[in-house]
Amino acid sequence: MEKSAALIAFAALGQETRLDVFRLLVKAGPEGMTAGAISEALDVRPNTLSTHLAALARSGLVHASREGRSIHYFADLSAVQALVLYLLQDCCGGQPELCAPIAELANAPVQPPGARPSARPIP
Repeated sequence: MEKSAALIAFAALGQETRLDVFRLLVKAGPEGMTAGAISEALDVRPNTLSTHLAALARSGLVHASREGRSIHYFADLSAVQALVLYLLQDCCGGQPELCAPIAELANAPVQPPGARPSARPIP
């Protein structure tokens, strides 16, 4: 990923409604969601949502697919992976063992908001 693409993706996620939309689409998984379902779930007016979906689509984080008369929106997890890899590309100054906690987090179950993390031994 190039720096300019990363900046566009971060700008898209740097707005509250767009971040909410993106997180909702990640939760929806491969089934995606229609614009109407997103609008209803987040209580966002359809015309406002359309603007946010367009910004997310331009960033490459969301893609759309027409299914009959509906358009389904999906989070593009490969774009998210590329963004995270961009951030970690030069991680740890050539000492990959320092990045091990990040790799562990990738495999750990996601904690609900406000939950206290389980105690982990300090190495």
